[in-house]
Amino acid sequence: MKKTIIIAAIMLLVAGTASLDARTKKKTTSKKASTTQVIYTGDIANKVIGYNGTTPLNIKVKNGVIEDIEVLPNQESPSYLKRAKDKVLPQYIGKTVAEAKSLKPDIATGATYTSQALIKNIQMGLDQAKSSSATNKKAATKKKTTKKRR
Repeated sequence: MKKTIIIAAIMLLVAGTASLDARTKKKTTSKKASTTQVIYTGDIANKVIGYNGTTPLNIKVKNGVIEDIEVLPNQESPSYLKRAKDKVLPQYIGKTVAEAKSLKPDIATGATYTSQALIKNIQMGLDQAKSSSATNKKAATKKKTTKKRR
């Protein structure tokens, strides 16, 4: 019985992730004008498991500061997820990527696994934000170098 429930949950999760992936892929690109980046953690942290499965997020970073963290549909119990969201996410909002990476956030009592999954998703997403910024700087440097050679 327990195996059947787990298999059904995994199947629902896979189906939900596939549809979410299609809908959220557009949000993963950064806008150059406003330097806003929305990082989808469903692909990055697909092995991070809370109490009942993965907890994908969209992390909005603008000018190097975390503006918003949106929890996407998942299999966590709503009451535990709310407890974890209310405790963990506000600790990151308004922080720079560097500050958030070194943050040791408090977790929600009674929603430990969900809190830890949110934190791990955020950390992995911020690793992606940092590497994207470095990539953009390298590309800009190469363009300047190319212009000087002409």
